[in-house]
Amino acid sequence: MAEIKTARGSDNDRERILLAEDDQGLAQLLCEELDEAGYYVKTASSAEEAGSLLKSWEPDLVISDLKLPGADGMALLEWSKQQYAQPGFLIITAFGSIPQAVEALKSGADDFLAKPLDLEHFRLSVKRILRHRSLQKEVLRFRDLMARDGFQGMIGQSRKMRVMFDQLRKIAAAQGPVLIQGESGVGKELVSKALHDLSPRKEAPFLAVNCAGIPAELLESEFFGHEAGAFTGAVKKRQGLFQRTHSGSLFLDEIGEMPYNLQSKLLRVLQDGAFRPVGGNTEQQVDVRVICATNRKLADLIASGAFRQDLYYRLEAFTLTIPPLRERKDDIPLLAAHFLNRYCLQMGKDIKGFSSEAIDQLMAYAFPGNIRELQNIIERAVTFCHGAQIHTEHLPIKIRRQARPSSPSEETENDPSHLLNAFLQKHEMLPTLKDIEKHYLNYVLEKVDGNKRRAAAVLGISRRTLYRHIDD
Repeated sequence: MAEIKTARGSDNDRERILLAEDDQGLAQLLCEELDEAGYYVKTASSAEEAGSLLKSWEPDLVISDLKLPGADGMALLEWSKQQYAQPGFLIITAFGSIPQAVEALKSGADDFLAKPLDLEHFRLSVKRILRHRSLQKEVLRFRDLMARDGFQGMIGQSRKMRVMFDQLRKIAAAQGPVLIQGESGVGKELVSKALHDLSPRKEAPFLAVNCAGIPAELLESEFFGHEAGAFTGAVKKRQGLFQRTHSGSLFLDEIGEMPYNLQSKLLRVLQDGAFRPVGGNTEQQVDVRVICATNRKLADLIASGAFRQDLYYRLEAFTLTIPPLRERKDDIPLLAAHFLNRYCLQMGKDIKGFSSEAIDQLMAYAFPGNIRELQNIIERAVTFCHGAQIHTEHLPIKIRRQARPSSPSEETENDPSHLLNAFLQKHEMLPTLKDIEKHYLNYVLEKVDGNKRRAAAVLGISRRTLYRHIDD
């Protein structure tokens, strides 16, 4: 049985289905349904023929009748499980063979349908299986990406990041406090967690607190705890962050926002491991590694009298500086792919990647908000993308505006009124509306390099409608 011939692309840009069915009429009906739904189909009239195709062609889904000449659908299921990229598997069975179909499910099939087929149920089952398999592939691709390009949850292969990773490994083995410097959004908390996880303290607690997110009058109690009755509302004794992270690591984000009078108490803990809870009479000892972070220049705060110089000298012994994203542009495609995988999994979408134009525009952008801004941009793009690829139109206007400005002649040529005038001048008689539609359709197809998915999106019509206009 020959493969179904279609006019809508190759098996490179469509999900591929292998149909094993010896009933020629049913096979033709199912092929037409699958082709209409946008799938690329090859057919076989026996399990042996289908098995031979599996050796040279990797379908996304195998649909097989349970009863086939020679070897049956169960044998084909076993052959498909031996493939490197195991496809989904849908069993078609007569009513009397349902117990065997259930056995097929236990052996790894994804679903079975009883004859006579309900075509709507058939389409939904195919779509569900392909979606499930696609998500499985995304999980594997995500894990592979993290294993290949990641370091302790951080993505980066640029020279600056490799240098920082090397420093991070060495500092993690030490015991002294660490100061992490970097702009907002570069991932300072992620680095602090990596320091903890690579250190001998990795089995002990890790806690993070934002010094700017707690009222100044509560910070001392939050850090060092308090005794019952120490202040209004302190009805019972409470442990502070230092007590709760004993033997572990405490991450203090935005250390530059810490009140000046509390800085001396932090310095005492760093030097002697000793502190006194609010309202307490005795000192307590703790063993905590303090990791601090700031996006401000501490030297400027010292000059203005807002930060203690002796505390700064205690912290700067181990300093890690995280480069901003604009200084590690080689990592932008990796990070973009990482976030694309994450949000595709969350939203149940199957977006394969980015167009070259979209990547170029991301690479050209300065990212003042760093990785956090890139993450938000990719989440937005995935939300609004309904095709197989992220294009420039899915990116925010602030990124698209930085593209090379068009020359006046280019702007004129792309103006809709200019296009219509140029078209009318070529016709002595006024063209019909159908002629104008056909001209504009060809213009859009040319602009998107013949990509019919993108053309349909630009025109605001379905691909099915687009094909109908092309055939007219």
